[in-house]
Amino acid sequence: MESELHSIGELARASGLGVGTLRYYDGAEVLTPAWVDPHTGYRWYRPAQLADARLLARLRRVGLPLADIRAVLAAAPGSGDARHVLDAHLRRLEDGLADARRELSLIRTMIDQREQPMTTTTHLTVPADDLAAALDAVRFAVSGDPDQPSLAGVLFEPDGPALRLVATDRYRLALAEVPATGAPDQPTPGTIVPTALVDALRALLPAAPPEVHLTLTAGLFRAETGEHRIEGTPLDFDYPDHRVLTRLTPQHRITLPTAALRTAVETGATRTLPSGPHGAECAVTLLTLTEDGRLTVATDPTAEDFQIAVNRDFLLDALDAGHPEQLLLELGGPIAPLAIRTPDDAGTFSVLMPVRLPA
Repeated sequence: MESELHSIGELARASGLGVGTLRYYDGAEVLTPAWVDPHTGYRWYRPAQLADARLLARLRRVGLPLADIRAVLAAAPGSGDARHVLDAHLRRLEDGLADARRELSLIRTMIDQREQPMTTTTHLTVPADDLAAALDAVRFAVSGDPDQPSLAGVLFEPDGPALRLVATDRYRLALAEVPATGAPDQPTPGTIVPTALVDALRALLPAAPPEVHLTLTAGLFRAETGEHRIEGTPLDFDYPDHRVLTRLTPQHRITLPTAALRTAVETGATRTLPSGPHGAECAVTLLTLTEDGRLTVATDPTAEDFQIAVNRDFLLDALDAGHPEQLLLELGGPIAPLAIRTPDDAGTFSVLMPVRLPA
């Protein structure tokens, strides 16, 4: 038998993978030997496995995660599954590169400010109606936890022709974009506007003129609309990187009426967890997919075939945010975040972290 097989050393030399690496991938059930000598434990591989080993070496070089490597090697020929995995990985790499470029630009700006201290001021003009809608879309996700002072507000983040608003309490995340004029071409550090100032701004907008003028600096947030002006001091914290949570690769995309989903959530079964966010008791809604691809709320709270479990109150808040008639839900699996989007507005969406249910 050995004469028909490659030894682990031969496979290592031919593929560029080390012997230790081949042993690791054997243990991970990615590339298992054809035969293991029961006396010596020495591994032997079929000639056809050399192609898999060489492919594996290249997948490692591009940083493909272990689960994706396993999926590529196990993909049926002609199914297209391997290409889907590679396309998704390429999108992650491109998103990561874009994020890195943005962060490096911000770092350069911070270094310049450190070496030549001066206050960077950003002046923006945004439509009042769009700003009101954006605030409505993110306000529900602002943290009220006194132990998380950096999250007690909304991040106003200029980004080229848009102003991005972000809010999170670490259990959920909401983003919305507003068209803006006057923003610098280069990205600038965001300004965390305290909750009280956000609410005061929102109260002004129903009777405001068509445009709102915003001034953002490290020590001042000012909003001017008509004869009214509000201003205050931003929060002096680093805001969490929201891009980490928004690079999602959903397995299912489902569009449905908001009212119908809300009714299903309100009337559907729930499971009660004794310790939810901040240690409080919370009700959990179980969302499941039917065989024909419809999203439903599980009627049996003890069923094991649900797709994802989420905090019921958080889900209802997300459904109400912005009052859209239709919603696009993106599901990636039981342990992946749930994205809730407005179908005709790619820049406005929220993300709910899944709830891990006790066994």
